[in-house]
Amino acid sequence: MRKYAVIYRSVLMENLQYAANIAMGFVSYFIINFVFVNLWDYMYGASGELIAGYTKEQMIWYVMMTEMIWFGARSATIARQASMDIRGGNIAYMMNKPYYYPLYILAKYMGEWSVQMPMYMALALVMGMTMVGGLPRFRAITLPAIVLCTVMGIMINATFKLCISLLAFWIEDASPFQWLYDKLILVVGTLFPVEIFPARLQVLFKMTPIYTVCYGPAKLIVDFSTQKCVEILSAQVMYLAAGSVLMFWIYRKGVKKLYVNGG
Repeated sequence: MRKYAVIYRSVLMENLQYAANIAMGFVSYFIINFVFVNLWDYMYGASGELIAGYTKEQMIWYVMMTEMIWFGARSATIARQASMDIRGGNIAYMMNKPYYYPLYILAKYMGEWSVQMPMYMALALVMGMTMVGGLPRFRAITLPAIVLCTVMGIMINATFKLCISLLAFWIEDASPFQWLYDKLILVVGTLFPVEIFPARLQVLFKMTPIYTVCYGPAKLIVDFSTQKCVEILSAQVMYLAAGSVLMFWIYRKGVKKLYVNGG
């Protein structure tokens, strides 16, 4: 694991030097949240009204937190590098390095979001406290569980996106599948909580990784309960294990295909 820690640190230090470039994404984050703050402010009528079990403050904070995860964890490394390495033939060189290629990509990705996420978290807190105010029922003692849930959600998203990228062993361009996956995560669980959809769809969504990526951490932030925390973390452990097994299986099949075809 030491070699992956070295990769993580080197990418972390590199991204710290370009923090100003990361901050350019703040404009998009601000615009989206400004629009949703005004949208939900308009949709909620009297003070204390509930929509899908959320107060106005909870709903706005929910969107801010999910968008924080969405912007803070996005990266071209996890979405496109594997596809580009495979399509360009660089994978034949990379897989002979003294590290396992999928873990190398994940280590690089962790180094990137470790810089991006705190920056977007700070912006989210400033915007939330300024535009909405604090969350009445939020307790600082729940932060360790929320942080763990957030990290788990990011890594689940990374493993499944890397699985899609590794499909480039068989198809010319995996980017359309990345686009579909991203839009599904964005609409279901990011811009809108799962509870806002019909009951039958909620059951379906809870059986997919969507439930564990953005919805889970944000739900615990705005409405923490021990039961919900255990439920989400249990689902995350299951999906992280399943995504990791699938990722390694696809990679091994792809490498075997390269060897059979002469590299």
